[in-house]
Amino acid sequence: MSDLSTTYLGLALRSPLIASSSPATSTVDGLRRLDEAGVGAVVLPSLFEEQLERDAKALGRYLDLGQSHPEAAGYFPDLEDYATGPDRYLALVEEARAAVSMPVLASLNGNTSEGLARHASLLEAAGAHAIELNLYNVAADPDHDAATIESLALEQVAAARAATSLPLAVKISPFFTALAHLANHLVDAGADSLVLFNRFYQPDIDPETLEVTPHLVLSTPDELRLPLRWVAILAGRLDAGLCLTTGVHGAADAARALLAGADVVAMASALLTHGPGHVATVEGGLRTWMTEHEYESVDQLRGSVRQGAVEDPDAFERSNYLRVLLSHR
Repeated sequence: MSDLSTTYLGLALRSPLIASSSPATSTVDGLRRLDEAGVGAVVLPSLFEEQLERDAKALGRYLDLGQSHPEAAGYFPDLEDYATGPDRYLALVEEARAAVSMPVLASLNGNTSEGLARHASLLEAAGAHAIELNLYNVAADPDHDAATIESLALEQVAAARAATSLPLAVKISPFFTALAHLANHLVDAGADSLVLFNRFYQPDIDPETLEVTPHLVLSTPDELRLPLRWVAILAGRLDAGLCLTTGVHGAADAARALLAGADVVAMASALLTHGPGHVATVEGGLRTWMTEHEYESVDQLRGSVRQGAVEDPDAFERSNYLRVLLSHR
């Protein structure tokens, strides 16, 4: 039987399939089901710096109200029930470590270097095996050029790196001007792995209410090609690991990601659609594919079709552009 065991961020994994941050990883019960299904590791939902700040400010307003009107104090619950700050999230990290056998990665999403550093330290103390730093900044300010945006990203990674000794994965978007160049600098700033890519959720407009509304759309296998290209381009060029996420739904998708050079393959939409048991289905299909193609291990197949290993490296850049355009009749 083909060996699916691998390593990521210095952690031993029984499978290259990991559960990405999503509602499927938000409860201890859900994590147990993923563990039983055979997933290699799990990334918890993100701890958002903005949410912590908003909760703290809201609590402050309520406490001020209670001081102004002492008779209202009886309506407030006990302090521990407020669940402001990262306490609830840190408790999830601790409970997850005790409940499952697979590595537990905490996800951190913030917009200030100070906040990221503070919370990275707390996540390490709570027992996370590693941290996935989620860089989710929309470059919407016309006064901020590409260099400014990249500099902010590098500062945030460096701040988190300085605050923790845990392995640090950095999840980025595909919208940087010179992605390969930035990738090298992110590694220099302290990233032990890059996660390609952050899937920005696009707002929608309700034509009846004229309101801007959030609209969640799960990924499809067609979305795999963007991260697949960049994993193949970066594989073998970085002194860091690579995690491919978005568009992985079946065994063939996982195989393509590993062939491109991914160390691990993260799944979210497929698990939300089919449930935790889908992991075993994908792993079974991946083992069958590996046997048919005479691969004995994940390490043996990884990167076989990365840009630096194929006869036509330009296939990942421009050479197939005209052929693709003319292929549709």
